[in-house]
Amino acid sequence: MGGYAVVDVETTGLFPGGHDRVVEIAVVQVAPDGVVEETWSTLVNPGRDLGPQEIHGIRAADVRHAPAFTDVAGHVAGLLRGRAFVAHNAQFDRRFVWHEFARQGADVPLIEPTTLCTMRTGAVLSPDAPRSLAGSCGHHGVELRNAHEAMSDALAAAGLLRVFLDQGSRRTVPGWDDVVDLAETTPWPEVPAGSATTVARGVATLRDTHFLARLATARNRPITTWMKEEYLELVDRALLDRHISAREHDQLEAYCAEAGIGRAEADALHREYLAALAAAAWGDGVVTAAEEADFRAVAAMLEVPDDDADRLLAAGRGAVVGRGVMAGSEAMAGSEASAGGVAGVGTSSVTALRSHLSPGDLVVFTGAMREPRDVWERRARAAGLVPHPTVTKKVRLVVAADPDSMSGKARKAEAYGITVISEAGFERMIGAL
Repeated sequence: MGGYAVVDVETTGLFPGGHDRVVEIAVVQVAPDGVVEETWSTLVNPGRDLGPQEIHGIRAADVRHAPAFTDVAGHVAGLLRGRAFVAHNAQFDRRFVWHEFARQGADVPLIEPTTLCTMRTGAVLSPDAPRSLAGSCGHHGVELRNAHEAMSDALAAAGLLRVFLDQGSRRTVPGWDDVVDLAETTPWPEVPAGSATTVARGVATLRDTHFLARLATARNRPITTWMKEEYLELVDRALLDRHISAREHDQLEAYCAEAGIGRAEADALHREYLAALAAAAWGDGVVTAAEEADFRAVAAMLEVPDDDADRLLAAGRGAVVGRGVMAGSEAMAGSEASAGGVAGVGTSSVTALRSHLSPGDLVVFTGAMREPRDVWERRARAAGLVPHPTVTKKVRLVVAADPDSMSGKARKAEAYGITVISEAGFERMIGAL
């Protein structure tokens, strides 16, 4: 066997011995002469939030489809077995991979004596070259396509490895051949094969169709008022941050399947929702550009055609004018009556938020957010809300760095029927409050 396994991992943080986990792994098998033999990579579901997403750029919507490390561990072991472990800043990647195996009881021989580091090798062969992966690649003329994408980084490190082999690293770097020989002869424990199913970035775009596209054409029995109320309340919650997350698409689909709501009925209910939204927007006699943009954004998210949205918005004005421009609360009541008494309908972006949040409500934050947690907590308190450390049934809202977060808090919120929204959505909400 022999040769090298060049590895790169993207992770939730910097501490593999704690709660941080691998979220993407790539392995490039390289022959003893530096020629690439095989490549393999996958996203990995860490069972928690994804950490600094602004660095690795991985979305929870994609990772929710990915295997856990347990599922691919056997395949990864087969790719690494008998080869020197190579990475740029190898101690970081090696420790993370070792800990992932250790979590399932496998003590694999990923140790310092079986590891080569392209960063350290570069320092020996080219002392004046930059140490970062990007800087080293630039110095040695190696392509780095997408930094912090595991396969791109692994291929770049494999390119550096070949440069160093061509420069005679086996002769000039002390102990190089000893590392290769030890890696080739050190036995590995048996690791269960698992599924070895791989998932790439962007998979959600292919797999996560709009929930309406997943529904049956129509239903064959009447929809009760309480079904309408529950469904439209779920729609209203999903639209709080003006983004229907992958999790919320699944929730809407599941409710429709349970209640027997087909595509035709959902479309009709969405038009009722928009009719009430239009009436609320016209409640003061004027629809601002921001209100119209918000209305059209909601229509697009509910897949209501532009022509229908135009008619609904115009009809909302006519309904309000016909009632003599009723006060906001009266307009809301009239909207609900025209929609068949459906509670939760007729919510402008402001009234919807007020109906969901009140002073004293408990709010939980989860994930590595773009601003420090204490900043968001101060903003929440200033709006009269109460930051809470854990998710209980009394919590009204969970704010996540990614609304599809797989953190324990987000999973518990989903189980309790608590809305999970993004930072941007929460910022809009506290602005309204």
